[in-house]
Amino acid sequence: MLKGKTAVKQTSTSAAASSKKTPKPPQPAKEEKPVKVQNKPIIPQKVGERNYEDFLSKTPKTKLKNILISQPQPEGLKSPYFDLAERYKVNIDFQPFIQVEGVPGREFRKQRITLNDFNGIIFTSRNAIDHFFRICEELRVKMSQETKFFCTSEAIALYLQKYTQYRKRKVFYGESQNNNKELRNLLFKHKDTTDFLYICAESRKDEIPSFMKANGFAYAEGVMYKTVAVNLKQFNIEKFDMVLFFSPSGVASLQQNFPKFKSYKIKWGVYGTTTADAIIDAGLELQLMAPLKSQPSIVVALENYLKETSK
Repeated sequence: MLKGKTAVKQTSTSAAASSKKTPKPPQPAKEEKPVKVQNKPIIPQKVGERNYEDFLSKTPKTKLKNILISQPQPEGLKSPYFDLAERYKVNIDFQPFIQVEGVPGREFRKQRITLNDFNGIIFTSRNAIDHFFRICEELRVKMSQETKFFCTSEAIALYLQKYTQYRKRKVFYGESQNNNKELRNLLFKHKDTTDFLYICAESRKDEIPSFMKANGFAYAEGVMYKTVAVNLKQFNIEKFDMVLFFSPSGVASLQQNFPKFKSYKIKWGVYGTTTADAIIDAGLELQLMAPLKSQPSIVVALENYLKETSK
């Protein structure tokens, strides 16, 4: 009897509980909003970007007498550097800190890149053009007349005339000198019709590869040359008041050739943010820099510096 009553009681309880639960009416399916596809290039953010103008403002400017440009001396007598030297009565010397060496064709083959698989070639320097056509010659490759060439400036684009009939080629470049923003826009316009090959050095800037990856480009990097330090151990760098660098490789050469570089009473100037980072990371004071809003080139930056310190 007890078992029976218990069973009845449990049955009635469960029935009551089930009677309280009412099935929820089916909810209408939510309409999915169409995703807006942005037809604009994605510009990757620069991680840890420094306020370079703040670095420049913290270092007092001093009068200069001897200036070293870490590049080969310009050919001929016409150069804005010579004009500055005469106008402000300073000595300007030239000494490359790095030299470019080509990657041999047999080593390039190890990258497993077939040049004719790409109908768009990206050039950011004359070195890139020189070594691209050198590799083509070594591998006996003839690029199609339909190949598109993308350059960072008109000057680099015109340099193609050294190797090919310029007017018969599809050449694209920005109006500004070495303006990567304009280059990015050009690349984006051809994104869906072009397979790109970026001609670069063994140690290259990350800006273009980051942009290509972020926007899903069909591209590859063709390493065709490398920069190596010049032996400057017999060179007297301490006689200069300022040294100007144009690449992180130049700063690396300074560190390799002159172990006591931190103790030198030298002012340091640079072209480009990556070179500025190399100087700051080396524990040196940044005194002069381009490009900035007020000084788009290293020549303008140097003239502004000389003008201010000559007062």
